[in-house]
Amino acid sequence: MKIVIVGCGRVGAAAADHYDRAGHEVIILDSVTSAFDRLPTTFGGQAIRGDGTDEDVLRKAGATGADVFLAVTEGDNRNVMAAQLANEALGVRRVIAKINDPLRAQAYAELGVATLCRTGLMLDAIDDYIGLARSGLPGMIEPSGHHDGEHHNGMAAFAGASAAPSGATGATAGTSQEV
Repeated sequence: MKIVIVGCGRVGAAAADHYDRAGHEVIILDSVTSAFDRLPTTFGGQAIRGDGTDEDVLRKAGATGADVFLAVTEGDNRNVMAAQLANEALGVRRVIAKINDPLRAQAYAELGVATLCRTGLMLDAIDDYIGLARSGLPGMIEPSGHHDGEHHNGMAAFAGASAAPSGATGATAGTSQEV
């Protein structure tokens, strides 16, 4: 399976290592080269420095038609922008965006983006551990709708999302690729 990950923080690096060890083709992108230091020296996938919210960067990195796309940066807006690009412009069918805000997670799911809300997941884990009822906050939310908004520069506009500067060069770890 071809898996593309945007964001090489703790979650992204752990996911990249896990899927690489399981034998999948893994491409991980981050805008900061030093983020790839989190990857183990045994990582055999591609680590690419670039902006995961830039359609051209994602295409050059090989994200088009991937089986799975994970947007797991620290920014909700960046994650939903990258996820929407993967879904609508790159033809990726299984797309997940990590969203910290439970209200945004639900709203983005209603617009067609599967969301993983760590706030709800963490609170439920705490409640399970201390024996309390679950919070009812969203955790993993499957998409329940589809966004049909207007496109601008290859990017459909989401309320509250702002475009990040584009551009990418260089790579480290695993197989290097310049984008």
